[in-house]
Amino acid sequence: MLIKLFIVLALLTILAALGSGLYYLIRDGGQTDRTVKALSWRIGLSFTLFLLLMVLAFTGVIQPNNIVPS
Repeated sequence: MLIKLFIVLALLTILAALGSGLYYLIRDGGQTDRTVKALSWRIGLSFTLFLLLMVLAFTGVIQPNNIVPS
């Protein structure tokens, strides 16, 4: 349960970084580097979450579904 909560919080943080990037893009008109910093944070958080999910799946802490596309 704790891992699921952490994943949901990480996804919400990624969405917040995406929203702040949009806010800075609209507010600053692309004249400052705040948009790039916010979107760089989003990319870093997404990559880190992806790696964490892969490590957790390979170690058996989380179990992916056995759904096979037909």
